[in-house]
Amino acid sequence: MSSATQAAIKVAMKEAMKSREKARLATIRLIQAEFKRVEVDERIELDEARVMLILDKMVKQRRDSQKQYEEAGREELAAIEAAEILVIQEFLPAPLSEAELETLIDGAIAGADGTGMAAMGAVMAQLKPKLQGRADMGAVSQKVKARLTG
Repeated sequence: MSSATQAAIKVAMKEAMKSREKARLATIRLIQAEFKRVEVDERIELDEARVMLILDKMVKQRRDSQKQYEEAGREELAAIEAAEILVIQEFLPAPLSEAELETLIDGAIAGADGTGMAAMGAVMAQLKPKLQGRADMGAVSQKVKARLTG
């Protein structure tokens, strides 16, 4: 285990085993399986930034699935996805407040070379490492686009 988050996940897994929380344990095992898959496929050892990226991606996938299940009227499956999201989010940093997010966007726009949509890539490149796991990047992208064009 190379990161603090991975260590915390390992501890949480042991606690879930002891307290016989089957759903929580299953989700934690999914997280660890995804870490292992990435490590084996890419022949790397995960660092904290990559762990956050993987967890963030897992939450996004489950939100998409949850939405699809709800649209299909499969509430029981949507509830499972929602429960998994809650477990995965425990290991992500606390989400940024709207004010903190606005401040980071303002700073990135001020520090970007260029104006208008030409600066979009540079602004997002500055924001992504700071926001990973702490904000919905799709929503951030919309806010940045609105700022740059408006």
